[in-house]
Amino acid sequence: MKQILLITDGCSNVGMSPVVAAAHAKAEGIAVNVVGVLDYGDVGELGASEIEEIARAGGGLSRLVNTRQLSQTVQMMTRKTAVQTIQLAVQKELKQVLGNGSIEALPPEKRGEVVRVIDELGETSKLQVALLIDASASMKPKLRAVEEAIHDLMLSLQARQGHSEIAVFHFPSTKYGEDCKLDLEWTDNLKGISSIFTKLPMSGTTPTGPALMQVIDFYRQGDYGKKGRNDDETDGMMSDYVV
Repeated sequence: MKQILLITDGCSNVGMSPVVAAAHAKAEGIAVNVVGVLDYGDVGELGASEIEEIARAGGGLSRLVNTRQLSQTVQMMTRKTAVQTIQLAVQKELKQVLGNGSIEALPPEKRGEVVRVIDELGETSKLQVALLIDASASMKPKLRAVEEAIHDLMLSLQARQGHSEIAVFHFPSTKYGEDCKLDLEWTDNLKGISSIFTKLPMSGTTPTGPALMQVIDFYRQGDYGKKGRNDDETDGMMSDYVV
């Protein structure tokens, strides 16, 4: 299961639409979750709308939070999206077998068993989460909260039964760039997380769309050239928006 988790506090203003980019991600089986961070200035109506639209197009979740809620939110969204991925796959199978894709249509005893299996698969399936951090100037006061959220997310992923990996990107890669920079390649441990934040320039424009496309390309290339990955993936995603 593949996810992009975008952490931002404002509207994109450079390059292609992030909504279009998120749709590309969904088409390739990558869910896009978006967290809008509110402290030290509001995202605003336009930014909130964009955050919701990105998540909708990417088949993921969206939420606006303050920095105190950030850590708990990223953990919740990551796990909930994993469960929903499995749920959609199960419903597709039900539709093929029974002619009805609704779990609720099953008898109560069967429904309970299906839900149990979904929860178990959500906890045991392989999970990859690519974190994409908005490093524009307005995010600087929120950097500590982002760092804590990533640390806690790593602990949460390590507690799963299934193998979990995380990669970290920030954007823009340069002050007026239109892409993002890979800060940490796929890893399943906490080593190197804290060193990321001493390097972030925290300035420039907000090229959210181009950054999303670069992370999609990262997934396509399998760690920029490492081949031979045979991940079990589930296409599609059920949508759930909490804003």
